[in-house]
Amino acid sequence: MRVLYFGTYDRVYPRNAQVISCLRGAGVDVVEHHVSVWEGRQDNWAAGLASASRVAVSELRLLRRPKGFDALIVGYPGHFDFPAARWAARGRPVVFNPLVSLADTLVGDRGRFRPRSLAARTLEAVDRRAFRSADLVVADTEAHADFLARLTGVPRSRFAVCLVGAEERIFRPLWSRTEPFTCLFVGKLIPLHGLETILEAARLAPEVAFRIVGSGQLDALLESRPENVEWVPWIEYERLPAELARAGCALGIFGTSGKTGRVIPNKAYQALACGTPLVTADTEAARELLVDGESALLVPAGDAAALAAAIRRLAADPDLAEHLSGGGLYTFEQRASEQVLGARWRDLLDRVTARAA
Repeated sequence: MRVLYFGTYDRVYPRNAQVISCLRGAGVDVVEHHVSVWEGRQDNWAAGLASASRVAVSELRLLRRPKGFDALIVGYPGHFDFPAARWAARGRPVVFNPLVSLADTLVGDRGRFRPRSLAARTLEAVDRRAFRSADLVVADTEAHADFLARLTGVPRSRFAVCLVGAEERIFRPLWSRTEPFTCLFVGKLIPLHGLETILEAARLAPEVAFRIVGSGQLDALLESRPENVEWVPWIEYERLPAELARAGCALGIFGTSGKTGRVIPNKAYQALACGTPLVTADTEAARELLVDGESALLVPAGDAAALAAAIRRLAADPDLAEHLSGGGLYTFEQRASEQVLGARWRDLLDRVTARAA
């Protein structure tokens, strides 16, 4: 099978790199037709005339018809790419790997635009057109697939689910408990991740060292951070495994938006792949993969006291940390390894091409 991975997708974003790696590992010949828009930009979703112009020019550059493939996958973020994708596909099946809804991300989660504003309505229209144009939409969790189907009016039967996973060329079992115990957060500083909850947990557990790696929309919150919180705005992606290897535990997401309950972030999979004990919010999506006390510690979203208690518990109990390390790694290998996800993607593509034939 030969697949065309298509669009203005962010080539270095883990979801795209992981899907391509998994497909190739499953014996799929993946060729790319890519026009760069988002790479190398600190805020991929910045709005404005310059961003709109970049997208418009890129869509024109996509308007050619590659040959010799069985199915086309529109990568993330590819919501604007569907007119060009359908043109390029020439009747072959088009699969969408969206990861998110633009409206849900920029309006509901990040609050960049007011609900029912012109921008919000435009994003909703772009979402609907993109999702309805795909023959198959592959979501990252069942909870997210349910939500996206309701949001866009696309039948749930046109959705499938494949977990995100982690790039095994980078993230592999490395963790061993070291002292002093450090609680590690890695990610963009956006509302989804619950930075306020993490900082309050740090205040409630002043004896625990916290290390926050990342920057973004909520940088200002760190200006008054507690003394036990170290902030590193950026490190190279390839250095993340070393950070995870020496952390006492890794933090997932703790925001209180609806999106928090529907997704499992990249960093959760990366921690599991490295064997680093994970603490994250107890959500519908998290429970699709994780079991509290076995593969992670799950705490109520937005509950700083519960988060502080879980971190203190891990810091004081080396046996629990070792148990979660082994349980998390086992879960990753059984449910989210490249071999497992590659087989899942290959099966989905076989089905959609068989239906088209």
